[in-house]
Amino acid sequence: MTIKLGLQIPNFSYGTGVSELFPTVIAQASEAENAGFDSVFVMDHFYQLPGLGTPDQPMLEAYTALGALATATERVQLGTLVTGNTYRNPTLLAKAITTLDVVSQGRAILGIGTGWFELEHDQLGFEFGTFTERFNKLDEALQIIIPMIEGKRPTFSGKYYKTVEAMANPRFREHIPLMIGGSGEKKTIPLAARHFDHLNLIANFDELPHKLAVVKRECEKIGRDPATLETSMLVIALIGDQVSADAVPDDFKQRAVVGTPEQVAEQLQAKVFDAGVGGVILSPVTIGGYVPGGITGVGEALKPLISG
Repeated sequence: MTIKLGLQIPNFSYGTGVSELFPTVIAQASEAENAGFDSVFVMDHFYQLPGLGTPDQPMLEAYTALGALATATERVQLGTLVTGNTYRNPTLLAKAITTLDVVSQGRAILGIGTGWFELEHDQLGFEFGTFTERFNKLDEALQIIIPMIEGKRPTFSGKYYKTVEAMANPRFREHIPLMIGGSGEKKTIPLAARHFDHLNLIANFDELPHKLAVVKRECEKIGRDPATLETSMLVIALIGDQVSADAVPDDFKQRAVVGTPEQVAEQLQAKVFDAGVGGVILSPVTIGGYVPGGITGVGEALKPLISG
């Protein structure tokens, strides 16, 4: 798995009727694929997130949507950024991701994290608990999911989960790439070093050099070559000739790029790639409508870098 330039689809509010909603999702994924993006991600949420909209705005279930996208695309890798572990039993998640890998002919990525959106948990009946409890659940879940997607049959008895010779067949590949999102130095980065192929950094631009130093340290601590843990950053993008940086809330200025496709590409080069991060997952703002062309423009401007 290599992620140099990915697309995240963060919302499904396009100002269309429901009948045109998924065709618009397909259009975005197809534009990204044709523009040279290597991966497409959706969020694993049931309600829209604060800052992007109100909870009742359209939100598709992630793995159903990804299965459909697998039949509408040919080359891009497909995954969630990232799956909330608390929303599914780990055996169900292992089955979902191996099924997606079969349907997509080997293009699935398993992105996974602890889960964090408390409103969803409360209203939909998922146990939320403390961060430590959610992290411990994730640690247990990985002891089930990883063996299952590798074709093993784990028997496991933990505080939160139990299995008896659990299996997930059919499988398309011997190894489905594992990605975790976050930048916590006490838990997330050490966990990434131990188990994951890819770390998607949720951090500010000016924090990246330090976070990469922590990644290097944690890998070396367990004898892993840091170069084997790929990194990317999730970056919000406002693409357009008339877009101003003033449109970005202060809280997001250190995680957003703004302007024409060429200006966006220049900012990504200077703020992310030059800092040493290996890839970018772009999250374009499409609230109020998807406008074709911006994704293509960014892909064209970055082509010399992402094709290298």
